[in-house]
Amino acid sequence: MKKKMRWIVLIPLVVIVSSGIGIWVLTSNWLESGQNPKADGTNQYAIVLGAKVKKGNIPSLSLQYRLDTALAYAQKYPHVKFVLSGGQGHDEDIEEAVVMRDFLLENGIDESRLILENKSTSTYENLLLSQELLPSDIDSVTLITSDYHLQRAKILASKLGWESDVVAAKTPKVVEFKVRTRERAALLKAYILGN
Repeated sequence: MKKKMRWIVLIPLVVIVSSGIGIWVLTSNWLESGQNPKADGTNQYAIVLGAKVKKGNIPSLSLQYRLDTALAYAQKYPHVKFVLSGGQGHDEDIEEAVVMRDFLLENGIDESRLILENKSTSTYENLLLSQELLPSDIDSVTLITSDYHLQRAKILASKLGWESDVVAAKTPKVVEFKVRTRERAALLKAYILGN
């Protein structure tokens, strides 16, 4: 009887652990595939996805890495225009898009190349509200965000009818494990629910 009870406990445990490992491997592959295709200046518009702004209107490290990446891309491809997408969170004093614009202006990017989307509060809204600001015939965009975030952004862009290529900003080491773990759940949700 004891042996039978052990199997009753052991079999579900093995199934749960195996499923967890399978999901981890699957989402790891998704995170990696998000970093392609790499942008080469073909798209006329790039969307820079926002991240937290700290007190004093200071970009978080994640947002700073995205901004540094966007700045380098803007300097390399001077014909590309940028939608800076990010609203104001409940714990932020200013919209993320405004902080992004100020950084790019301070670093020599002409204001005529910058479009502000300052209402969004999620990745889906980043893209949906950015789409409303672009010409209706645009069917392909460049996405600039943290490396771990690209696959979900691509999925959501596709649901809005966009093709996309990407520019990956590095992820701060201090938050890498936390954000990559959380992103796995968000990716599953995006695949299943589409937002």
